[in-house]
Amino acid sequence: MHPPPDLDRIDLKILRLLQADGRLPNLKLAEAVGLSATAVLARTQRLQREGVIQGYEARLDPHKLGRGLLVFVEVLLDRTTPNVFDQFRAAVQVHDDILECHMVAGGFDYLLKTRMADMAAYRAFAGQVLWQMPGVRETRTYAVMEEVKTSTRLPL
Repeated sequence: MHPPPDLDRIDLKILRLLQADGRLPNLKLAEAVGLSATAVLARTQRLQREGVIQGYEARLDPHKLGRGLLVFVEVLLDRTTPNVFDQFRAAVQVHDDILECHMVAGGFDYLLKTRMADMAAYRAFAGQVLWQMPGVRETRTYAVMEEVKTSTRLPL
């Protein structure tokens, strides 16, 4: 793998460390990469300013928060026109049950990642929200039986 030309090995090490622990104090980060705290802070701020670091979040256990059912949904729209895409994308934004929405190439238009309490909650969501969204012609639902690997870390 070749790093992007504007990121050096220290930038990549900072990013790896922050992916593993976003709460790592600047002083510990500086010790780990062998630079001063001031230099690491300047690099981290530059990475944030350039949008390489988009933010910091806590990883929550969905099972402990009543969102144990992970469901992926293929969505096929009735028309593939710019206004239907725009309406669908806007509708997706307002529903917190939809964690991710990706336009895809292939036999359907969008892939949704949702989190629900259980199958009854998903059925209610599908009937009251999903099937009422603009342009939705057909959906295919995939309820996850076991989460084998879940990560947001990028290989650096």
